Amino acid sequence: MSSKDKEELITIPEIPDFEALLKKQGYSLAGTHSAVKTCLWLGRSMKGEGECYKSRFYGITSHCCLQMTPTLRCNQRCLFCWRPTEAEVSFPKDWDSPVEIVGSSIKAQQKLISGFGGSAPRERWEEANQPKHVAISLSGEPTLYPHLPELVEEYEKQGFTTFIVSNGTVPDMMERIEPSQLYMSLDAPDRETYEKVCNPKSPELWDNINRSLEILGKKNNRKAIRITLVKGMNMIDPAGYARLIEIANPDFIEVKAYMHLGFSRSRLPREAMPSHEEVVSFAKELAEHLGYAIADEVEVSRIALLSKDGKVTYLD
Repeated sequence: MSSKDKEELITIPEIPDFEALLKKQGYSLAGTHSAVKTCLWLGRSMKGEGECYKSRFYGITSHCCLQMTPTLRCNQRCLFCWRPTEAEVSFPKDWDSPVEIVGSSIKAQQKLISGFGGSAPRERWEEANQPKHVAISLSGEPTLYPHLPELVEEYEKQGFTTFIVSNGTVPDMMERIEPSQLYMSLDAPDRETYEKVCNPKSPELWDNINRSLEILGKKNNRKAIRITLVKGMNMIDPAGYARLIEIANPDFIEVKAYMHLGFSRSRLPREAMPSHEEVVSFAKELAEHLGYAIADEVEVSRIALLSKDGKVTYLD
């Protein structure tokens, strides 16, 4: 893709009202700086029409999963992100407490699913009103919230399993958090590719990511590395990815296709979305370099899961 073509692709219309845009996209604001959004699979699961890949891989019940973020701010502007990364989000003057966030996020989830009461089996709808898994990953980088360890503790006090997905750019916070499973995104095998694909707000963030990989390598909780593959951009050098992943020593590696959705459509062409077969092929090469094996794959989500023993292990 030429530089001229790229400039045309990343031209984004002005976003005058960020909060109004979020509500239009199905978000529910929780407290003063958090947000909740139900995913496609929650609705399908509630109606008994399928589960997301997290159910296949980790035993997560999709209609009992609360997807939220404690901050809408992010320090990367990844080309493949479906969110409106062009809109700048400022830090709040005062942060909500973990207790406030947990309570408001559960209420927001219940409000969002209230409309399913007449279309889903009553038992599943009631189960969904008492979520038991939280995915702290939505819009924004969760490790920018200064009370993230306490937020994890508060959710777990209320019986939740906790998943955090981070871009790894805040290593000090990565060291402090101990969720049920800690994901870290790794979307480039080298600095040059990282700066091109993830468009970081600071050149120091690649160094921070490498520090976070080292921190992950010393942690004892369940760890996963997630790679989002963009054809023609970062779908290169599996050996380079492997060298970085070895530092983190993760239990799982998710290799997933970029999906041509949301605001990413203004930055990338549809051809940047790899097929499921291409994702699996790349995952096999990566597995060979690491000594891992493919544990499972879900074609509809264009994702492959690698593990050390080639097995899927559910959370307790």
